[in-house]
Amino acid sequence: MSRTTPAGSTGEASDVPAHTAARRVPGDAPHANRWTVLVVLCASLLLVAIDATVLHVAVPAVSEQLRPGSVELLWIVDAYPLVCASLLIMFGTLGDRTGRRRVLLFGYAFFAAASALAAYAQTPGMLIGARALLGVGGAMIMPATLSILRHVFPDRRERALAIGIWSAVAAVGAAVGPLVGGLLLEHFWWGSVFLINLPLMAAGLIVGRWLLPESTGDRRGPWDVLGAVVAAGGLFGLILGVKHAGGGHPFSPGTIVPLTAGLVLLGVFVRRQRRRTYPLIDVRTVARRAFGTAVGCIVLTVLALVGLALIAAQYLQLVLGFSPLQTGLRLLPLSLAAIAAGLVGSRLLRLLGPRCMVGLGFLLTIVAVICLTGLGQEDRPVLLVGGFVLLGFGLETTLFGCYESMLNEAPAARSGGAAAVGETAYQLGAGMGIAVLGSVMNAAYAPGVRDVPGVSAVAKGDASHSLGEAYGVAAQVGGSAGDALRTAAREAFVHGMHVTLIASAGLLLLGALAALRLPRSMDDGASGGADEQDAADGTTDEEHGTAKDSERAGQDGWDEEPAVAEGGGDRRAPASVSGRLPRQADRSQERAGAVPHAPSAGSGNGSGKGSPSGNGNGRGHGQKQGDGSDLLPSGTTRP
Repeated sequence: MSRTTPAGSTGEASDVPAHTAARRVPGDAPHANRWTVLVVLCASLLLVAIDATVLHVAVPAVSEQLRPGSVELLWIVDAYPLVCASLLIMFGTLGDRTGRRRVLLFGYAFFAAASALAAYAQTPGMLIGARALLGVGGAMIMPATLSILRHVFPDRRERALAIGIWSAVAAVGAAVGPLVGGLLLEHFWWGSVFLINLPLMAAGLIVGRWLLPESTGDRRGPWDVLGAVVAAGGLFGLILGVKHAGGGHPFSPGTIVPLTAGLVLLGVFVRRQRRRTYPLIDVRTVARRAFGTAVGCIVLTVLALVGLALIAAQYLQLVLGFSPLQTGLRLLPLSLAAIAAGLVGSRLLRLLGPRCMVGLGFLLTIVAVICLTGLGQEDRPVLLVGGFVLLGFGLETTLFGCYESMLNEAPAARSGGAAAVGETAYQLGAGMGIAVLGSVMNAAYAPGVRDVPGVSAVAKGDASHSLGEAYGVAAQVGGSAGDALRTAAREAFVHGMHVTLIASAGLLLLGALAALRLPRSMDDGASGGADEQDAADGTTDEEHGTAKDSERAGQDGWDEEPAVAEGGGDRRAPASVSGRLPRQADRSQERAGAVPHAPSAGSGNGSGKGSPSGNGNGRGHGQKQGDGSDLLPSGTTRP
């Protein structure tokens, strides 16, 4: 056998073919400056997360200066999350093809330019356009940070700690956005909430170009432009419909039409991905039990987080009478608890495993919302702080376990698309939180202001929309009737908050039950995890291509590394698995002993490698004749 020297070696002989050695699967070895890379990624993510909520406290100032109509004001607030959520899959998969750092740096530039445009907007339309551009930049940044993190932290234990810090930063950014906005608005004009992005994004461009490593995923085949556009349109319609339903119009054409169109387009997208040889999103990955469960738990967690945060902000400002700055300070324990959960998350994951960790997070959150039902019209700081600490720790624990499980299930070569799915789930959960819990809140609140004596039916109808409108109506009515309406509205809001908290506890209980589908420990299925699906990608090629395509797919899917077997001879092991935990790598080498050479056309293993005509060599269980297409990624047969 000819001996070749892989790129980057010092002359030591190896059996690795030169053309294969040049195409190492991303994530083979840990990056030397990975912790510095994590700091850069978290700094950029923090800005994106802050920008999602910082405008909320600036809405009154924007309304006073730009005089937008009600529809324009709605689009000023919603343009950013709508555009961002719609384009996550597009830019996440584009990063896998063209380079994740490249997409991230373009995102920095877009975000900085859009921030400057928003800060000096002179008309509502100009501000809406700037917010939409911010969404484009955010969609470039968010999945790129997570996929680069997946690349520079191939070891699962280190990656778990990195994901904990990453997810804590995301939670903190969303929570401190109103606090940052309140501080800026006390000293500057409303545009200052956008200008803070400029120097930080400029620094990110310089530091990112210098420190961040470039990485790409599976670049075989063309990028599915049409599929990306269909996915963006479907997500835009779906999230727009959900947000419109949360505004109190669940059965109006403005809700039904975009929801229907979005669902149809997403159905077309899924069907298209199933049929393509090189899909944007591998449906097999999404269908994996742990991956799909983690995504669903993310939706439920964020649904509770955003819905409860919105209600908490209104409670603190409108019922207890706190200023925006005081409100941000009262919410600070939630952020600090989230940071703590992120920092200890990797240790908890090793101790408890994904299933127990996510379940524990849901249970802590349930206890927190039940405790918060003890809040009333008087300030109870101890109960408030205790509830927020439990809430922040529980929610962050859940998000940590979900993101770690999801990213571990995703092939390294497609981590951008997987990260985009997770971030889309986050945005969808945020929209559903406002829609679902907002609807529950309105249904419980409205009856409490309809029986106030001395107030006209029209005034009662206006007051039933929200507590803020009730205060405005009460000021117009004046006198004892106005005072009675104000008191009734406060009582109704507190009652509605209690009902909403109980409803959210029920949703969180569903999440705790769903968590039972996650792996029991970090090692469960690890040996047959995501990276082996990289090696198994030849299955798709064989199903849709020729024997020649199958052979090429086998070469692309397997980067061979010499692994010493017990007998002393060289054995082949998937390079993408060698960067895993030592225990997992050892198991991979043991299994590789049964595969002395890389698979070629006409032979295959239980992971789905080889041609349909080959015999399937299982990994000790679940063996089955054929092409292995009916095997789960872990190697077990489907029921």
